[in-house]
Amino acid sequence: MGSGIIILVGIVVVGLIALGFLMLFFRFFGLWFRALLSGAHVGLGRLVGMWLRHVNPGVIVDSRIMLTKAGINVSSDLLETHFLARGDVVKVSRALVAANKANIPLPFQRAAAIDLAGRDVFEAVRTSVNPKVIDCPDTGKGKLTIDAVAKDGIQLQVKARVTVRANIERLVGGATEETIIARVGEGIVTTIGSSESYKAVLENPDTISRTVLAKGLDAGTAFEILSIDIADIDVGANVGAKLQADQAEADKRRFQAEAEKRRAAAQAQEQEMLALVQENRAKVVLAEAQIPLAIADAFKSGHLGVMDYYRLKNIQADTDMRSSIGTAK
Repeated sequence: MGSGIIILVGIVVVGLIALGFLMLFFRFFGLWFRALLSGAHVGLGRLVGMWLRHVNPGVIVDSRIMLTKAGINVSSDLLETHFLARGDVVKVSRALVAANKANIPLPFQRAAAIDLAGRDVFEAVRTSVNPKVIDCPDTGKGKLTIDAVAKDGIQLQVKARVTVRANIERLVGGATEETIIARVGEGIVTTIGSSESYKAVLENPDTISRTVLAKGLDAGTAFEILSIDIADIDVGANVGAKLQADQAEADKRRFQAEAEKRRAAAQAQEQEMLALVQENRAKVVLAEAQIPLAIADAFKSGHLGVMDYYRLKNIQADTDMRSSIGTAK
């Protein structure tokens, strides 16, 4: 009786195991058979292993089939590794197929590195085949034109369009579109700023494109500049005249301040002279106050008589009379 139960339990266990394998077989049989018919064979054991490693077997099989049909041999190990690294396996596979059709050399390792770096590798391949146009400046950031001033002081407002092609070899570590826009803007400002007159720029706006393009602005970026076209150029304000007017106003205020300073100094000197006159008058009055004392002293000492004193008074009276007559005239 006991041995019968053991045998029954063993049969149940074996049946459950067989049922589990049968369920796994039917679950992955479709993927395995599809890969087999497509020439991109992936073993059933590997499919089960992917499932156990939380890898989507359908993504790996479909990507491998896509690559195999395009004549690109990429092992499922590489695809699985990229999936585990949180990469976009489908996008990388599409990029490899697109690059292969366009005869662009793009190894899987480089495509995977570009994808893991956060770049859209499929869009990069498309941009390599179909160049992209970048507006300069970027209107999405609120700036509509690049403003620059020629040597004659006239401001020019420029809009440019830069045609670029993705450089696959420099996508990892290469600068982005913002760098291209900044460099082109700097080149436009420098070119206009070195022009003697704004009229020369308006007559030949293509000189801006040639000069800027010759600077090699795409060095170290993820793009190759194909052309720089001036979409629009307008005359802005007369910055030179405005600066001169501002300078003249500043000079005027400076000269007015200096004149006010000199006027204040002159007034101060005038007050000093008036004070000096008052001081001298006080000295005269003080000296005149000593005369009666001197006369009294002369009387006491006998150096001055009464007749002498009257003659002195007559002379003073005569002098006063003449002064009053002269003043009346």
